Order: sequence, then C-alpha cells, then structure tokens
Amino acid sequence: MNRHRIIVAGSVLIDMLGYGLIMPLLPFIARTWSDDALVVGLLGSLYAAMQLLVAPILGAVSDRIGRRPVILLCLFGSALAYLGLALADSLWFLAAAIALGGTAGSSMPVAQAYIADVTAPSERAHGLGLLGAAFGLGLIGGAAMGGALSQYGLAIPPLLASAIALLNALYATVALPESLPPERRRPQPLRPYNLLAPALSALQLPAVRPLLIAVVLLNIAFAGLQSNIALFTLTRFGWGPEQNAVLFVFVGICAALTQGVLLGHLQPHFGEARLASGGLGLMALAFALVGWALYTAWLLFPLAAMLAIGMGLAVPAITSLVSLRAGYGRQGAVLGGMQALVSFALLIGPISFGLIFDSFGPDAPYLTSGALLAGAWVITTLALARPIVSFHPSENPEAQV
Repeated sequence: MNRHRIIVAGSVLIDMLGYGLIMPLLPFIARTWSDDALVVGLLGSLYAAMQLLVAPILGAVSDRIGRRPVILLCLFGSALAYLGLALADSLWFLAAAIALGGTAGSSMPVAQAYIADVTAPSERAHGLGLLGAAFGLGLIGGAAMGGALSQYGLAIPPLLASAIALLNALYATVALPESLPPERRRPQPLRPYNLLAPALSALQLPAVRPLLIAVVLLNIAFAGLQSNIALFTLTRFGWGPEQNAVLFVFVGICAALTQGVLLGHLQPHFGEARLASGGLGLMALAFALVGWALYTAWLLFPLAAMLAIGMGLAVPAITSLVSLRAGYGRQGAVLGGMQALVSFALLIGPISFGLIFDSFGPDAPYLTSGALLAGAWVITTLALARPIVSFHPSENPEAQV
C-alpha cells in the first residue's frame, strides 16, 4: 500500500516538475516568436486556466470510472505535453502544449482521493502530507532541472521531463491498482460546474470577506511575479535561464523552511493575526524595494527571501483565520470558495502584470505589487482588530463574528 501511495505522489511530483520547469523557461522559449511580457503572461494564465477548469471535472470523472484510469491519462498527457514544449515550432504549438500541460497537471484532486481511498483515517494526514512534499519537491526540482539543462538547449529540459513522465506512466500502468471498487463509484451524469458559486458564497460572509479580499490581492501580486520575474532579471541584469532557476530554487527553499520550521516556532508566541499582518507587511516591503531600489543583482536574493518568508507566514495564518471565522459547519465550503478565488487570481495576475510590464517598464509590476500588498495589509489589520467569536454546534450558524 505504501508503494501505491508513492506512485500517486510521483504523479503529483511530475505535475509540479513540469510547472517548475515551465515558469522559469517560458519567457525564453516564447521569445522565439514574441518579446511581449503580455504574451508570456497569457501563456502562464493558460496553464492556470486549464487547471481551474479541468481539476473539478477530473475529480468527478474519477468518482464515476475510478482513480487509476484518470491518473494514468494525466501521466501520459504530461509526457506528451512536455514533448510538445520541446518540439514547438510556433507560438500556437507552444500554447497547445501548455494547455495540455495544464490539463494533465490537474490530477491533484484525484491523487488526494486515491490517498483517501487507500488509507485509514488515522493515517490520512500522513498520506496527504506525502502529496504536499511531492508538490514542493517537484516545484523546486523542476526549476533546478530547467536551469541546469537549459545551457545545452531550451529543448533539453522538457525532453527529459517527458521521458520521466513516460517512464512513470508505464510503471504506474503495471504497478498501480484501482483504489475505488465499482460498488463505491457514483455513476450520476456530469453537470456543468459553476466556478463562481463557491467564491461568491464565501464573499457573502462579512466575517471572512476582508480576509478573502486580502488573499486575492496577495495571489494576484505573487502570480504576476512568477510570470515576469524572468523578464525582469533579463532586462535589468541580463540573466538567462540558469540564473533564474537558481533564484526559483532559493525562493522555494526559503518558503519550505519558513512553513516547515519557522512558522511552528513563531505561531505560539505571536498568533495567527500578527503573523498574517506581519507576513503581508514583509511582502509589501519586498515588492516595493524591488521596484524602487533594485539595481544590483545579488540584492534580489535577500529581497526574495523576505518575500518567501512573508508569504510562508501570511498564507497559513490567513487560511487558519478564515477557517476560524467561517463558523461551525461552514469551514469546508468557505475554504473551497477561497481556493476558487485563488485560482481566479492566478489567471488575472500574469495577464495584468504582463500588460503593465509592456506599458510602463520592468519596475512597474513590482511597484504595483507593493501597492496591492500594502492594501492587503491594511485590510487584514483592520479586519483582525475585531474580536473572533468561535462557534459551537448549538449556536446559530448564521450569526456573524
């Protein structure tokens, strides 16, 4: 059973390996046909859009036909998508490969469902934690692989990723059993998904609305950074894929250490409210300094560390506060709505910041991000000045905190 969980975690790792590989290299691959930051932003948003649209559908399909065929389809799809990135000879071919990559990389809900199928409730947190570790390792490993191999040609990293995905798909075909027996499947017909419904429902609760707005602002800013940081460093410092990959790995390590080590030590002393406010303030300062003062390349690393630490503190703290303020019996629905809002922010950020980059220069996206994060800090600080009243099952679930 542990072997099966490792195979499923491998599918998640490969999904994120592709994403970590694509983002640092995408501006350099796209430059063959376009130098516009907006084009790069649109391609990044295309990946996120496909995941937003496809992930809930794949989860529902796996409830009907089983987890195994969906996971295998995603693995073979990832191999084909990476091969398409390597062979792309036009912007449209590149866009098609990215769209396929986003579609195939939408297997996280199915992987989570597989883990839930094959683990006892007492072991489920450990199993899901394995997926989280695969998520982070794939993101960091993809960036490192892309940077290290790009010096031999931009086609080499996606070719290797394609080979890895294909080998994993072939192994899973032989070794991965079905986790959902036929008697537990739900054969009801698929219905269209209203992607706005969870977000709109969550925003109707005054107790969590300011925090959700802050989450949207934070993720718009961070998605914009991911999509055009390579263009910024290319324009400002002449960096290529190798240097940008080092930066992505550094940010990933800082974020992992913050959430894995630092957060646990600080939370008992400061609490979620102070960590949320302090993390947002640190992120706002880092973005502003990049836009105003960054003309020496090595300074990007301490500023990136500030950003990663701020996000590593703010995001878990805000998530915890949203859950607490949602009220008894509504945490799942509200957190689902928050995830929908995050997905929309990941669509908006790359497009908006690509347009800002093209229109106003490389500094403008970071000054804009600093302003967005400053707004998120003000909103969060004012919202958290209100006392939190926790719910009990006997209380009125419609009461507000």
